[in-house]
Amino acid sequence: MSVHLDDYNELLKNLEPESMALLKNAWPEAVKVFSPRGLDNYLKGISALRNLGRGRGPVDCWIDEIPQVAKEIGEDVLADLATSVLALASKTSGAVIELVLATAPTAARRLGDAQLFQHYLQFLSTLIAQAPRGARPMLDKLEILFEHLTLGGLRRWAMWGAHAHRTDYEEQVRYFSLESKESLAVLQKERKGTLFVDIQRRINMYLRALWARDFFMKPTSGDYETREGYKPFIENYFIHLPDAFDNFGDVPATEVYRAASAHAAAHLVETRQPISAEGLNPLQMAVISVMEDARVEELSIRRFPGLRQTWAALHSATPDMNTTMGDFLNRLARALLDPTYKDKDKWIAEGRRLFKAAQNRLDDPQISWDIGVQLAHSILEKNIPFNPRTDVLSTPYRDDNRYFWEFEEFDFERAQIAGYEPLKQVRKYVSVMEFANEIDVETAGDDAQEIWVMSTEFFPYEDSGVSYNDMEGKEPVSPPFHYSEWDYQIQLERPDWATVQEKRARLGDIQCIDDIAAQYKREIGRMKFLLDAMQPQGTRRIRKLEDGDEIDINAAIRSIIDIRMHMQPDPRIMMRSVRKIRDISVLVLLDMSESTNEKVEGQEFTVLELTRQATVLLANAIDKIGDPFAIHGFCSDGRHDVEYYRYKDFEQPYNEIPKAKLAGMTGQLSTRMGAAIRHASHYLKQQKSAKKLLLVITDGEPADIDVRDPQYLRFDTKKAVEEAGRSGVITFCMSLDPRADQYVSRIFGERNYMVVDHVERLPEKLPVLYAGLTR
Repeated sequence: MSVHLDDYNELLKNLEPESMALLKNAWPEAVKVFSPRGLDNYLKGISALRNLGRGRGPVDCWIDEIPQVAKEIGEDVLADLATSVLALASKTSGAVIELVLATAPTAARRLGDAQLFQHYLQFLSTLIAQAPRGARPMLDKLEILFEHLTLGGLRRWAMWGAHAHRTDYEEQVRYFSLESKESLAVLQKERKGTLFVDIQRRINMYLRALWARDFFMKPTSGDYETREGYKPFIENYFIHLPDAFDNFGDVPATEVYRAASAHAAAHLVETRQPISAEGLNPLQMAVISVMEDARVEELSIRRFPGLRQTWAALHSATPDMNTTMGDFLNRLARALLDPTYKDKDKWIAEGRRLFKAAQNRLDDPQISWDIGVQLAHSILEKNIPFNPRTDVLSTPYRDDNRYFWEFEEFDFERAQIAGYEPLKQVRKYVSVMEFANEIDVETAGDDAQEIWVMSTEFFPYEDSGVSYNDMEGKEPVSPPFHYSEWDYQIQLERPDWATVQEKRARLGDIQCIDDIAAQYKREIGRMKFLLDAMQPQGTRRIRKLEDGDEIDINAAIRSIIDIRMHMQPDPRIMMRSVRKIRDISVLVLLDMSESTNEKVEGQEFTVLELTRQATVLLANAIDKIGDPFAIHGFCSDGRHDVEYYRYKDFEQPYNEIPKAKLAGMTGQLSTRMGAAIRHASHYLKQQKSAKKLLLVITDGEPADIDVRDPQYLRFDTKKAVEEAGRSGVITFCMSLDPRADQYVSRIFGERNYMVVDHVERLPEKLPVLYAGLTR
């Protein structure tokens, strides 16, 4: 059925002459883009906007831009777009509506999916309701924003500004115009490593070069509400990949996309029949999924050996991971893929043995079912509960495996909808130079009928990533660390607000450290006795267990007596012997601000000298007991320069070098404590100890030169302490400020601080405090 413009004269009779002329010029292109139904919606949209009474601007934008939107994501979104624009008429001006339509092709091109575009329209409606002054400047910058953000990132960036500047309209405009520092900071926080739309064509060419066929991909909308996004999945012959990937450790995001797309393509190529889920429990399905992933990957590696390296680089499981069922599944997944991975666990070894024995039968997916069920039964011996929500594979490239559980026979009509063409493609083998020169031809499309591949694999030259500083010369200072700060007035975090700069500590005369040890020889002797008593010795018996190492004779006799008296016996008749060990890491964080240079009241020594004395005694005490510990210090000169000194690190022995650094420490600048606590927590979280203690020693409250409100840094420090607590770090403050009771309890908690009124007693109190905290 053909559609003629003259058939709609009645509908378009009120259209202004200029708009009508524009429509006639655009009509030939619109006929190519739209179906008859799409043309009908296109013209009805023009009429609806004309009747809106907001001038020619929105009408002309609809005529010019909507065919481009349909080209990018299809004509089905026209109805949603028209409905959204008409709904916005009661909330905003015609100029904003015109901007929404003018930028619609940009949004469609960058999002690349109709569902994501519908979410974008919902987001615009919410934004205009909450921050009406911010919509226009944001739409002016939409191209820039979508170059760095996914839809979820754009939404979080915009909602932060709408919330923070709800009543400050001038600042709201500056934020959405990308003119304020806060706007750029939040943008940097939300930006992703690599967006799908920027790499889609390269991934298409990569898959085509491997398998000599087309694979069709779409971005997922999982990142709309949360940062994590959806896992990759296969549905209706489309490979759905997250709309953005971050780097995975040292592996760039482009390689993550390559691995994810190749894994999904391996499922499409190697899965020829479904795997039955009938009668299976969730644990059995999880293990079978791991085996099926390994099966299709092994078959693909036989054809393209380089895929093993691509996939293996994204597996991070280690033999130390043995807490949850998910840990064992990740270890099994890595063991089946990576022959260099060493794991002595019996269950992992059994999985490797069964998979190796089935190498000649990998074409049959029943192998995954058989081995998976057997391994699921044997892992029950570990008595570890299984949670289907949390015990999942941590590798970012693997899909959710719905494809082979819901496998269906090839449906020609659905395949055509997905874009598959029945024409046979020609596979042509070319040289390395031909392949390299032609792979990025701008005119090449997804409908190419000639596929160029090489008989051998091609690995492009890549930088090793090792700098000259790592190979020779002086060890470089670490790059700056950026941390958020909590603004209690707007109840929001200011992302990347404070910058921590690690500085090299000056070396001093080690003799002063030895003098301190000699001066407090009596206290050291007392601490030696106390710490010797604290050291774990022998074993401890845990009684009343149903499952243990040996029978508790007394409990067994009581149970026999209960049975003979026809009473219900206590089944807890076992006991286990546990060796007493200390498992704690400690970081001492010293306030090195200018105020530490002041003399202690009634004494001839300064607070800094007193802090050094106490730290030396504490270091000797911790070194004696053998706990891993670090000593760091900090001061600040505004939020852009929080200076951080590492006098001793966890893996570093307490010898002449740390002592010389402690001897050379000086007091200067201010006290931006929240950023320092976040950075110290960063190092503590890297420790594998069960208990982590951050001991802060300070002589005053948080303060800095660029903050006038005394409550601001107090609330931020409190927030930093809470964040550390959620990460398993216990924070304790020893304050040398006699007036600290007014604020320190609100920051660190009622039981997590001590105010030393007589600071001259600090050297003897600090080691005793440590003994109590680590008991």
